[in-house]
Amino acid sequence: MTVATQPIQAKLAPMSKRLLAVGRSFFAIGLGSIGLMHFYFKNFPGVTVPEFPAWLPLRLLWVFALGAVLAAAGLCILFNLKGRKVAAWTGVLLLALVFVAHVPDQLRGPYVAVLGAWTNALKEMALAGGAWLAAMSFTGDVDELPGSLEKALPMGRYLFGAMLALFGLEHFLYSKFVAALIPAWAGPQMFWTYFAGAALIAGGLGIMVKPVARLASLLTGAMLFVWVVTLHLPRAIADPYRNVGNEWASVFEALAFSGMAFMLAALSGPRYRSE
Repeated sequence: MTVATQPIQAKLAPMSKRLLAVGRSFFAIGLGSIGLMHFYFKNFPGVTVPEFPAWLPLRLLWVFALGAVLAAAGLCILFNLKGRKVAAWTGVLLLALVFVAHVPDQLRGPYVAVLGAWTNALKEMALAGGAWLAAMSFTGDVDELPGSLEKALPMGRYLFGAMLALFGLEHFLYSKFVAALIPAWAGPQMFWTYFAGAALIAGGLGIMVKPVARLASLLTGAMLFVWVVTLHLPRAIADPYRNVGNEWASVFEALAFSGMAFMLAALSGPRYRSE
């Protein structure tokens, strides 16, 4: 292997390596947990498949099959069991589900022009990008993957950034709805709604601009992790079953997104050491 094709991880500084390991673990646990939800609820969480085609037989088999794939992918990424290959192809699978499941479902519905109706599609698109970021983070020969897939991996940054920016915009478009999700103890709910919206837009745009990507990713990852603990987890404990465990899905999604931001921070900073 030439120096030019050596894996990114081998060139990371020690602090960035630790940040990368934490971020990848968060992503793997979040993704694997979404997979396990398929078994617990015997149904698709909205983020993976919004509506199963009625013409396709053996629905429960497909539920378990997709759950098993995502749970196994989470384990492989967490413990680096062919992690690079598994993460890259998991990204392909998730992106395919966006176009095969979410897009047709939205186009058939009455809310095709409503940004909020595309929330789960955007989340799955971002998770696909996260899988590609995880693939980039592993030690491995670039020849492990087809050339076209190898070239697609850096797009993970933009899939994630686009979701963050659009979710930030939703805070302004649907401010009253978002404010109602903020606990009263946090203080002025409309202030936090607009502040979080601005932070998401800044974070999403920032991670797509390489000179500021590391700082934007670090701040975004920290913010999302705080939301996991203070917002999503209490809501999931209070309402664990409604809508195929939607609140628990939000916990795992936010944990995965936090991990993606930390992975991106590690990969975006100064990483090259003298050989």
